Amino acid sequence: MPQPQRLLDLPHTVPLFDAEATRALEARAAAALPEHELMRRAGHALARLARAVAPHARHAWIAAGPGNNGGDGLVLASALHAAGVEVHVTLVGHDAAGGKAPPADAAWALAQAHAAGVRIGSGLPGPEVRASLDLAVDALLGVGQRRPPAGAIAEAVRALNACGAPVLAVDTPTGLASDTGAAPGGDCVRAAHTLTLLCPKPGLFTGHGREHAGDIWFDALGCDMPDPGAARTELAGTAAALALLPPRRHLAHKGSYGDVHVAGGAAGMVGAALLAGRAASVAGAGRVLVHAHSSDAGGVLPVDVRHPELMLRPVAELEPSLREDARATVVAGCGGGTEVAQVLPALLSSACRLVLDADALNAIARDDALREQLRHRGARGLPTILTPHPLEAARLLGATSAEVQADRVDAARRLAAGTGAVVVLKGSGTVTASPAGRATINPSGDARLATAGTGDVLAGWLGGLWAAQPHDGPPALERAHDVAVAGVFVHGRAVESCGPRRPLVASALIDAMAKVVDDFGVSSPS
Repeated sequence: MPQPQRLLDLPHTVPLFDAEATRALEARAAAALPEHELMRRAGHALARLARAVAPHARHAWIAAGPGNNGGDGLVLASALHAAGVEVHVTLVGHDAAGGKAPPADAAWALAQAHAAGVRIGSGLPGPEVRASLDLAVDALLGVGQRRPPAGAIAEAVRALNACGAPVLAVDTPTGLASDTGAAPGGDCVRAAHTLTLLCPKPGLFTGHGREHAGDIWFDALGCDMPDPGAARTELAGTAAALALLPPRRHLAHKGSYGDVHVAGGAAGMVGAALLAGRAASVAGAGRVLVHAHSSDAGGVLPVDVRHPELMLRPVAELEPSLREDARATVVAGCGGGTEVAQVLPALLSSACRLVLDADALNAIARDDALREQLRHRGARGLPTILTPHPLEAARLLGATSAEVQADRVDAARRLAAGTGAVVVLKGSGTVTASPAGRATINPSGDARLATAGTGDVLAGWLGGLWAAQPHDGPPALERAHDVAVAGVFVHGRAVESCGPRRPLVASALIDAMAKVVDDFGVSSPS
């Protein structure tokens, strides 16, 4: 059998399936295979990964729950025992199963482990065993978890997290909702590796997923996945994310790549607009004009001396400029303060391509008329990209940030459907959603992006990348979705060259993003 695939660096887009689809696939696969064969394959896939990630492990502890997830762990225990690893299995929650018999496959796996001579008990390992462990395995609960672990399961979760050995999670870390990435209640296994079986699950890649799943691997167990068209959620691949970054044509000129107008930069926040403008320029725009709301921009800063290619213009010139260039792209809201609300009616009405960030989103959340104008813009076929963080998304949805984070994919979809815009819900596992329901989770990046101004850089980069795209071809919203996916991927990948503990400040992020583009063998605009 082939080795499991590592999912975070695949070139192709990966369809993600919820618990309902996973269970249906499991039932079909089990019916088509000899009795217990699917569980046997799962256990041996876990054994291959365990030997790959911990090749010198001599002592392993497996916490096995009462269902089929525990059965997979028991098959793993037998395989490791046969390979000479000293294995200790704790049966967790079996006494609390209400007198129900375990599933047939799990009962078979338990009998096989007993027959093989695996050491099996019901107590958690003591200090001496924990001190000798090279590997621990979370085989407690599988897909479809919605409630926090309780009782013996919760105790086992805490023991796994405290054992000191790297933890391998079976299918989904216990305590993590496989559909949403939520971790209700707080007790959640923190795995070094997770092997997801049969089909990848969205909750591993967003919300608490990346924090708790560690390195994410996939094994189809020799079964065909469902039709990718049936998946409403996908994981962006590197090739798809970079498809919009071709080499620039030899006969092209600056007019071939469009203008970006940045509207933002209220008093004290001019830097946000300049960051967005610089990012738009590096991402591919032919020209970038920064319309700062602050009078400081026109007086103290007649030019950005570090980046003189940026054209600083008064806000009063924004509307006339858009009337002259009906195809210009606008990025609005970066450091815009309350003043950005003054230009939003004209932008929502006439901008050909519009990226709304930060204060522009807050202005729309406060103003029903602007919200209705945004919906009307979508109905007219004018594409918009919104780039909220969870609190901004919550304001637009009339919810709390905790409610948004509890199901990030659903929140992004609802906001996209309600506004008619492509939504980029930022955070761990950024979600890009379209009004029709398509949702793409980004695999790159981490908390090293959590510094002031990185959101302004993303908004500007999206504007510059979008401006450089032709106006013919795919439908406008489909193109906007692809632009968002590509920009978010590059934005996240840029931090992966930094030291693991050092954040990447926004001014350095732009050059790091350009290097990502260069490293993928395409010409980086400058």
